This record gives sequence, structure tokens and C-alpha cells, in this order.
Amino acid sequence: MSKILVTGAFGQIGSELVSVLQKKYGINQVVAVGHNNIPDDFEGILEKADTRDKDSIATIIKKHRINTIYHLVSLLSVKGEIDPSVTWDINMNGLKHILDLGVEHKLQIFWPSSIAAFGPSTPRENTPQHTVLEPTTIYGVTKYAGEGLCRYYNIKYGLDVRSVRYPGIISWKTPPGAGTTEYTIEMFYEGLKTGKYECFVRADTVLPMMYVDDAIKGTVDLMDAPSEKIKVRNSYNIAAISFEAQDLEKEIKKYIPNIKVTYKPDKRQRIADSWPKSLDDLEARKDWGWKYEYDLPRMTKVIIKNLRIKFGIE
Repeated sequence: MSKILVTGAFGQIGSELVSVLQKKYGINQVVAVGHNNIPDDFEGILEKADTRDKDSIATIIKKHRINTIYHLVSLLSVKGEIDPSVTWDINMNGLKHILDLGVEHKLQIFWPSSIAAFGPSTPRENTPQHTVLEPTTIYGVTKYAGEGLCRYYNIKYGLDVRSVRYPGIISWKTPPGAGTTEYTIEMFYEGLKTGKYECFVRADTVLPMMYVDDAIKGTVDLMDAPSEKIKVRNSYNIAAISFEAQDLEKEIKKYIPNIKVTYKPDKRQRIADSWPKSLDDLEARKDWGWKYEYDLPRMTKVIIKNLRIKFGIE
């Protein structure tokens, strides 16, 4: 039986997606590819490789008879600005290797884009599916270019490549990372650990967000949809919740009444201000039935509950 390959399997999305795919298809049908930060307690099929090394990925595909790849490897917005050349190499050259191998082996490919593909000239309210994309970060540039590359491979080679533009993804299982929307999970972590948090965006900053369970479900649903249903081959808008940073603070205070949140915007504020506040996801809902389940109160309750268990807090 053919297997599923997940690159970037131990990042924020990958660590959750691998578990869901293992439950859905069986632990022996999912191959997790990691490069760094591989947990010692991982259960399943593991391969170590760098997606910039095309030959090593080709070997894994042949070894395990892979027919589907979820290619999640990417440097995010803040970390990506440190070295744009490395970001381009990882985000774009790695993607092109995967697409080329997809054509060669007739694979189905998932690749995530992001709201970072938009820019300050994009309409910020109810951002349309088809609109101006003029990103101002190297991360955003790679997502914009990646969307075009995916669409090109579908048109030229008939490759079944599918994508969504993730909003800010909020997950409690992995520690906060180097993304502009990571203030959300930092507020949970620091609130429970120290009772205080200095937020790096303004209190009134609004960005589109999504609980990770919704993101994973949407990803799998997209890949399960019949090919004829997929009308957008660059990347679908998917939306869930948009809120101000201070709205999250208010929800968290229902569970941590004494938390003290201050706001001290830094360079990440400029990035946040270049991104949409809300997204129009009508085409995803119409084409393959996308819908979210977690609103802000439900998400907050679930995250607080699980982090208290994780941190051993009564």
C-alpha cells in the first residue's frame, strides 16, 4: 500500500497533522521527515532529511512507495528576515524539488501558503480570494512565488497540487515560534507560567486566526476532496476568527483573572499591519465544504485546560 510523506513533521502544523493522519490511515502508512528538533518519544516511521537535498527525498519516496506529500517545511516571517537567502533556499528550492518529484512519481501534493502572501496594498477587510498580492517580507515573497509555482505545475504538468492560505495558527502543543501571530500562544504560556506578558503588537491589532484543530481538519478535507472540486490551484483563503490582541487578553482573564498584559509593539507590528484583518473564504466553502468549528471562547477554554495539564497546574 502506498504511503503519505510529511516534511516538516515536527513543526507546529506537522506535529499535529502526523498524529491525525496516523489515526486516519494507520501508523505504518505515514512517514515523518524531520531535520532538526525530532522528539525522542516519536512513534511511527521516521526519516531524517533536508528537503533541499532532492536525491534524499527521492530515495525516501521510492523506499516507502509514497503517493501523497504534505510539504510543510518553511522558515516563518520573523526568522525569515534574518537571512533572506537561506529563507528563499529552504522555502522555494525545497518546494520546487517536491513539485518536480511530484511530477516524476505522479504524486498528490499539499503545500501551505499564508496570509503573509498579501501585503499593505491588499484590501484588509474581508480580503478576497483573488486580489493584489504585494508582500513585504521574504517569507511572504516565498509564499506568493510558491502559489504561482504550484498553479504553474498544475497547468503545465497536470500535477494534483493543493494549497490553503493559513491565517495565524494557534496551538498549545508546541512552544511559541518565530511568527508574527505567535503573540497569541505566548500570552497563554506566560500567563500560566508567570502571570504577566509583554505583547509585541498593539492592543488593537486585528489579524485572522485559527485554532490548529480547524487548520488540520481543513487540510485533510482539502486533500480528500475529489480533484474536480478543486477550482483554485494557487491557494485557497480559509478563515475562522479575527480578534484584537486585547480580546484574547479578556478571554484569558476569565481563567487567569490576575494576568497582567502590557503592550510594547516592536518590528513585528509593521508586519502585522501589512496583513489582512479578515478573509473571504467563500470559494473554499463552496468548492470543498470548508468550515471552522472553534470560536475564540471555545478555543481559549481548550487551550487553558490542556496547558494546565501540560504544566502541572491545578
